[in-house]
Amino acid sequence: MSKAIIKSTEDIRRMKESCRIVAQVLKLLCGMIRPGVMTKELDNFAEEYIRSQGGEPAFKGYGSDKKNLFPTSLCVSVDDEVVHGIPDSRILVEGEIVSIDVGVKKSGFFGDGACTFPVGKVSDLKSKLMKITEESLYKGIEEARAGNHLHDISAAIQAHVEKEGFSVVRDLVGHGIGRYLHEEPPVPNFGEPGTGMVLQAGMTLAIEPMINAGTYKVKVDNDGWTVRTADGMPSAHFEHTILVTENDPEILTI
Repeated sequence: MSKAIIKSTEDIRRMKESCRIVAQVLKLLCGMIRPGVMTKELDNFAEEYIRSQGGEPAFKGYGSDKKNLFPTSLCVSVDDEVVHGIPDSRILVEGEIVSIDVGVKKSGFFGDGACTFPVGKVSDLKSKLMKITEESLYKGIEEARAGNHLHDISAAIQAHVEKEGFSVVRDLVGHGIGRYLHEEPPVPNFGEPGTGMVLQAGMTLAIEPMINAGTYKVKVDNDGWTVRTADGMPSAHFEHTILVTENDPEILTI
C-alpha cells in the first residue's frame, strides 16, 4: 500500500506559494481564451508569468523518455483531447472547450491545477460536461478529510459523474504532490468507498477528475503525450491541489 507523505508547516507554506502562482495563471488565462487565439500564445504568456513570480514551469522538460520530454509549460487540450495536449500554432475556434493544466515549482515544492474553459458559445452537451466535471471535483474534495479513506474521494467523483451519464477516465489518475510533482498515493477518480489508505492531516493531494462525454477509453497520439478519447467525444478536466486537515480540506490552488 502507498505510504502517506506528511508535510510540515514550513512545507505547506512553500507549497501555498507555488499553488498561488498556479491559481493566478489560470485566472489570467481565463480572460485570454477566445476564438482566434493560438494555443502557443497562452503557453508563452503562462511561462513568462510563472518566471516573473520566481517559479519554474513544472511540466517543461518533464518525462521519463529523455528523447521525448514534454516541450511546453502548459498542457492545452482541446475538445476530444483529455490531457497533455501540446500548445502550438493551433487556433482556438468558437464552440470548442479547452482544458488548461499548469504546474509550478518554487522553493522546492510543487503546485498543480487545471480548468476547462469554453471558447465562445459552446453546445449544451459541452456546457453540462464542464459543469458536472467541476462539481465532481468538489464532491471529491469534500471527502478528503483525516480519517476517511482515499477511495472515498474516488467514489464520490465517480458517483456524481456516472449518474449524469458521463464516464470517468480509468487510465489516468490524480496524485500526491509536494517535493515532487507526482508523489504517492495515486488518487483514482473511480473506486469503492471505505477502501484505500486512511487519510491523515498534512497530506497534500492533486485531485483531478478527467471526464468524458462518451466512453471512458482513451488513446495516445503519435507525439507520445496527447491523450484523447477513443470515440472522439469531448472531455473535460478540473484539478485542485488540496491539504488534508483534521477539519475541512483546504484548497491551496485558489
